[in-house]
Amino acid sequence: MNLIKESLFLNIFTISVLTAGSEIIRPRGVSLSRAGLYAFEGNFTCFDGAKSIPFTQVNDDYCDCVDGSDEPGTSACPNGIFHCVNAGHRPLNIPSSRVNDGVCDCCDGADEYAGRVSCTNNCLELGKTAREEAQKQAELLKVGKQLRQELSQQGLKLKEVKNQKLSDLKRNRDEAESIKAEKEQLKKQAEEVEEKALEYYRELEKEYKNKKAEKEAEKDRNEAMEEFKKLDINQDGVVDVGEIQSRASFDRDRNGEVSEEEAKLFLGSQESVDLNTFLEKSWRLIKPFIMMDSGMYKPPVSNEQSGDDVVAQDDEGVEPEVAEATEQDDDEDEENEEEKEEEKEETEPPTEERVSYDEETQKLVDEATEARNQFTQADTNLRTIENEIKSIEESLTRDFGSEEEFATLEGNCFDYEDREYVYRFCPFDKTLQIPKSSSSETRLGKWKSWSGPEPDPYSEMLYDGGQSCWNGPQRSTKVKVSCGTENKVTSVAEPNRCEYHFDFSTPAACRAKGADSENQDLHDEL
Repeated sequence: MNLIKESLFLNIFTISVLTAGSEIIRPRGVSLSRAGLYAFEGNFTCFDGAKSIPFTQVNDDYCDCVDGSDEPGTSACPNGIFHCVNAGHRPLNIPSSRVNDGVCDCCDGADEYAGRVSCTNNCLELGKTAREEAQKQAELLKVGKQLRQELSQQGLKLKEVKNQKLSDLKRNRDEAESIKAEKEQLKKQAEEVEEKALEYYRELEKEYKNKKAEKEAEKDRNEAMEEFKKLDINQDGVVDVGEIQSRASFDRDRNGEVSEEEAKLFLGSQESVDLNTFLEKSWRLIKPFIMMDSGMYKPPVSNEQSGDDVVAQDDEGVEPEVAEATEQDDDEDEENEEEKEEEKEETEPPTEERVSYDEETQKLVDEATEARNQFTQADTNLRTIENEIKSIEESLTRDFGSEEEFATLEGNCFDYEDREYVYRFCPFDKTLQIPKSSSSETRLGKWKSWSGPEPDPYSEMLYDGGQSCWNGPQRSTKVKVSCGTENKVTSVAEPNRCEYHFDFSTPAACRAKGADSENQDLHDEL
């Protein structure tokens, strides 16, 4: 009986800590901070107050309390918590379901006391490594906090400079608006004077263009009449099918002869046409072929040209495709003629037919042109100032941290390279992916907001609205921000399709932490 009691006692109470000359006894799996809740004498009350049980039922491998508080050292309660002391290292709380499961979760092996596996106590080694790493992090944080303070001062100074520049720009905007209004009025006055002076010359120019059009029309008519005479071989005053067939240039399908059907196309499906009909209808169809025959014009080649195609004819007896092609040829012919005329005018001195302004009118035109230029420049200057104001106002409303510590990152970009791409991170602007094999770039996202979880929203940035993936969503990027002694992108990944993850270290993220709660139990154990 004494042996059974001793075994039960060892199962419930396995840890005793000597503190200030007194021994503190607590059940297995209980942290020192909660030892007082497990008084050896009397009954044990569940933490939720639902019931009291004899203390001998604590850690008896049977779950009496709904909240699992009576089984801190066994796996009987699904919601229980087992406390690893891990002397020499960091204490740890694990779900009680892991107790005696054959896996060593505590570095001191306390969770596997049933002996299913043999756990090596490596807490001292792990503690040493952890302390060394903690020392490195402490030194990093110390240097980083100093750099962060400097960045904060620079950020505050930048904000002050921006506010001053904004005030200056707003004053400049008022002046620029005044100048623009003045230049606009001068432009209006100059253009009114110019308009009156040019009324006379516009009439002259209109008359000149009409005369030129009449001259060109007369020239075209003379060419048509000359061609009519050439085609009217028997000089009977009409051009008939046989006379058209005698001209090889009208062989549309290039089969070596001009068929009767081909000839009638140029005569409006008639056997013959007189001079007036030739001038009104046939000439526009014949002219392109005459020009091709003379080498003055070559129509575009179509892969589907065929003289054997049979198509419907319009009311005038001309194939729509032929009429359209010949009209297009006429237009291109006119363009060619105009180009030649322009080249001729460039090489020859101006003739008296060209309208030129007198000295006084030219002076008014020059003054109006200068007034327009000055107004345009004033308008451009005002727009430039307004854009600067908008940019600074947006920057001033941006969240650069509680002490403006991230402000100096704005306007800078940081690259990270892997085997195929250069990834570019431009804080508060955008993220990019640039192939090494080309200069094209893919926008992975544009600045959206800080997205870190509370209490540290500045631990993560969100960039969304990037270019759409093929058959997918728009690209987006999350940037994890951590403490470092330099601004640097340390890694890039694409954990999900079209979703990118950047790791970025910066002194701006080296903030003092709150109470080190994770070490609280360690202090208790010590």
